[in-house]
Amino acid sequence: MSERELQRIEVLSRVSERRMTSATAAGLLGVSARQVQRLMKTFQSEGAPALCHKARGRPSNNRILDGVRDFALKLIREHYGDFGPTLAREKLLERHQLAVSKETLRKWMTEAGIWTLRRERKRRLHQPRGRRDCLGEMVQIDGSHHWWFEERGPKCALLVFIDDATGRLLHLRFAGSENTFDYFHAAKSYLQAWGKPLAFYSDKHGIFRTTHGSKLDRGSGLTQFGRALYELNIDIICANSPQAKEQASRCT
Repeated sequence: MSERELQRIEVLSRVSERRMTSATAAGLLGVSARQVQRLMKTFQSEGAPALCHKARGRPSNNRILDGVRDFALKLIREHYGDFGPTLAREKLLERHQLAVSKETLRKWMTEAGIWTLRRERKRRLHQPRGRRDCLGEMVQIDGSHHWWFEERGPKCALLVFIDDATGRLLHLRFAGSENTFDYFHAAKSYLQAWGKPLAFYSDKHGIFRTTHGSKLDRGSGLTQFGRALYELNIDIICANSPQAKEQASRCT
């Protein structure tokens, strides 16, 4: 029996022994006084077992038929193996007229090894990029918007050029924003002071990278800044993750 049913038997026993009134019992059980009287008749005529829930031991009316789970998992493996429970449920209902709740499907997919809970997924590890060997071989370029002059001036961007091999700050320039014009001036000043590197290493800012152009033609689809570097035979390498640009971000 459940705890609620045991409490009900105890209270009705006190009422039957005249140690408690029906009104008090109704308050303890959270029912009306008339309901207490009906329960007392059942308790006195059929005993304590009659107070148990009548549906105990019977299959649920909302149970899923045998074979539905296996059929749903089969469809998911064949067509929706890379889907999450929410989208897989929508496709099962839309294309196969199979209605299953999202949480039930999540449980099935987890037990079958198709879906892994977010907290159990392994974090993706990024292989650290090795630094270049020589000074000036590759230079990291980046910009940072900040109140560099506190309240004495407007918010601006600091353009920074960092040697990849040694981590030295080679050139700094304040600009109103990260724009092509100021990057041209900063790159010119750097080249005049330090010479030409083999490559500049940057993030995927629109100044350095464009999604247009042919993969077969290195010169097509370049930005203005990228076209200038192409004419100087300087490569522009765009980082694929924030971790790869950690050094430049830390310095700025």
